[in-house]
Amino acid sequence: MTGARLELIELGKNFRGLRAVHDVSFTVPAGAIHALIGPNGAGKTTIFNMIAGVYRPNAGTVTLDGRVISGQRPDQVCAAGVGRTFQLVKPFKGLSVLENVTVGALHRHRDLDTARQNAEVILTQLGLHDRRHHLAESLTLPDRKRLEVARALATEPRLLLLDEVMAGLRPTEVDVMVAFLRDLNARTGLTILLIEHVMRAVMALAAEVVVVSYGEKIAHGSPQEISRNPAVLDVYLGEEDAA
Repeated sequence: MTGARLELIELGKNFRGLRAVHDVSFTVPAGAIHALIGPNGAGKTTIFNMIAGVYRPNAGTVTLDGRVISGQRPDQVCAAGVGRTFQLVKPFKGLSVLENVTVGALHRHRDLDTARQNAEVILTQLGLHDRRHHLAESLTLPDRKRLEVARALATEPRLLLLDEVMAGLRPTEVDVMVAFLRDLNARTGLTILLIEHVMRAVMALAAEVVVVSYGEKIAHGSPQEISRNPAVLDVYLGEEDAA
């Protein structure tokens, strides 16, 4: 598993005349960890959906290692090397933890035994192997978050999109997830782009941060630069100041 370079070029998306994303451009180098942050409704998940093939952009392009993937179907984007998690965690009901991850592994390995073996390795890495025969819907929220990451990793991506995988976790659980992602990146060179509101995770993981508000990019830089950027502070604190 090696990372791929992601580039968004003047990306835009409208929904029935409503401008959800406008002229967003940024690059995530191969093997890097970057974060995409902004207030609720800023367009972050819409950007993820355009990368992953759920939405076709109205403007601009998405490339992976120089190959245009925008406008392709989600299965084609996955085949190109993009794995993703979802903000609302919905494992396959009625299937065990192992079966959920095996479904993802079958994308690369048509042999069921090989897919299952790969799924078990991933579950071990994420600390879920002892619960592999439990029904997925019976897991606690932290474990379902880890299962969501495991399912995405089972597709053997070169770019991993993480949509708020640490929301709702306690600080110690956040630290465990941060340590896992940092180790995964160091071992494999996997490129990671994460949407996250847990700023301790963003500060610990991301080399660079892209900030969007009302569908537009308003800042881009290191976590330290972003934390001091007046435009970012205004977006996050402006309403409180006005009150």
